[in-house]
Amino acid sequence: MSFLSAAMELWVKDIADPHDIDKNWMLSTGAPMGPFAIYDIVGMETPYNLNMMRAEVDPAAKFVAEKIQRDMIDQGRMGVATGKGFYDYPNPAYQQPDFLTAR
Repeated sequence: MSFLSAAMELWVKDIADPHDIDKNWMLSTGAPMGPFAIYDIVGMETPYNLNMMRAEVDPAAKFVAEKIQRDMIDQGRMGVATGKGFYDYPNPAYQQPDFLTAR
């Protein structure tokens, strides 16, 4: 969970975009997908709800939940289930042969 939270924090703070974060994660770990691909599989409701629950003890979590709501849920980008999330499905960019080299 901590790597998912750290990735989300980088996105929420506009430090890096989801594709760059996933590329770095995949290159560094050899994993077949990065944190944002995992978020797409899980769906946006889960990270939204988890952050809303944490917001009672961590005010920063509310900011994360609000960004997920505004940038993803309100835009219909719910993940694999809707065909759009941080990636477009059924052929997400992270599964393309040149994903780790393309810029």
